Amino acid sequence: MSTQVPEEQDQEQPESVEQEAETAVEEEPASHGDRRRAERDAKRQQSVSGAPAEIEGDTFQLKVFRYDPEVEGKMEPRFDDFAIPREKGMTVLDALIYARDRYDTTLTFRHSCRQAVCGSDALFINGRQRLGCQTQISDLEGPVRVEPLPHQDVVKDLVVDMEHFYDQMHAVEPFFQPEEESDGDLEEYRQTRENREKIKMSTRCIWCGACMSSCNVAAGDNQYLGPAAINKAYRFAMDKREGENMKEHRLNVMDQEHGVWRCQTQFSCTNVCPKDIPLTEHIQELKREAVKQNLKFW
Repeated sequence: MSTQVPEEQDQEQPESVEQEAETAVEEEPASHGDRRRAERDAKRQQSVSGAPAEIEGDTFQLKVFRYDPEVEGKMEPRFDDFAIPREKGMTVLDALIYARDRYDTTLTFRHSCRQAVCGSDALFINGRQRLGCQTQISDLEGPVRVEPLPHQDVVKDLVVDMEHFYDQMHAVEPFFQPEEESDGDLEEYRQTRENREKIKMSTRCIWCGACMSSCNVAAGDNQYLGPAAINKAYRFAMDKREGENMKEHRLNVMDQEHGVWRCQTQFSCTNVCPKDIPLTEHIQELKREAVKQNLKFW
């Protein structure tokens, strides 16, 4: 009898182990899936409804404008809140990328170079037009509120339609048009140091559209060329390499009803320019040049 007991245990043990193994195999996928779903739900709950009302500890609240005309349930504009870990040197663009990658992959915004050169990430941040990649979180008061550029049609979330802005820019012929060709095929068009200094600031425009968005005149007059386009016209009108005839042509384009004379000298464009271009001063100088061109002394 003593030899039969171990045999019965040996026979029962594999069955028990086998059942436990089968149970573990059956339950593991469900348990793993539940855990992943729970983690996702926890993150969503934290990002949307669980974020602190004010900046606390090592996180801050990012409020992002959301709108998607192609998805039912998202056609009504709203704001989503995201709890973002605070890091030294973090920019608004960094925070948006974190929110997109960790919380909601449908969050849509433009960005490219991340060095304040491409101008694609111009946004309305805490009530002011700024570049997302240039704006430090440490310089802002919480919560950090991010919206698309005002006075532009919203395509989705933070992306606006820039077609009208580009049309206005192209309307001023933003390219070099010298009246005389250089002496040789490889000969450069020489420019004096003084003339280069005069137009230097105007060449810094990155076509971000921040100035156009801040302009109250542009918001009410869809035909107004706007500060960015007029600045681009200034850049070439003041370039002496083009010649006097070409300068006269450019001033004629500016000396129209919806040209430089629509500017009300509010300096809003100058205040928000991420490249510190004195846009309002350039517009006023073109006004003076247009007046001088129209003066007749006879």
